Amino acid sequence: MDAPATKPDRTLIVILGVIGVLVIVALIVVFTRGEAVPLDEASPEGVVQRYSAAVLEGDEQAAIGYLTPELGDPCRRMGLATTDGMRITHVSTTERDDTAHVRVLISTSYDGGMFGSSQYEEEADFDLVKAGDRWLIEMTPWQLAVCTGGLEK
Repeated sequence: MDAPATKPDRTLIVILGVIGVLVIVALIVVFTRGEAVPLDEASPEGVVQRYSAAVLEGDEQAAIGYLTPELGDPCRRMGLATTDGMRITHVSTTERDDTAHVRVLISTSYDGGMFGSSQYEEEADFDLVKAGDRWLIEMTPWQLAVCTGGLEK
């Protein structure tokens, strides 16, 4: 007697196919995720975004361009602490006629150690003033300060 030939279970094939499609979609999402969308440069959030990006990239000259003259001219440089593993996220903005308050979340990841990497998060504030048609930063969080005098109180 011949043993009957076993047919593959169609349910198992469908489940494996769905799992494969989900893995491919997840990989596409992870690898095509881009940079943050640039905010309007004329808004307080856009100024904070550009200033923060300049600080994280180590471009102090560009960062100083977003500061009030009292902070940036002349700039008494602080010597930046390391910004490796730092990420800035916008939390809220309170805008008035000629002042604005932008709250951000600063997340810092640290590598290594016996128990792997760790992360620290802290909310911090930027204060801005309107100078003509432009917003300028008059106070920065200490983690992102490039010039003395603009430290958070």
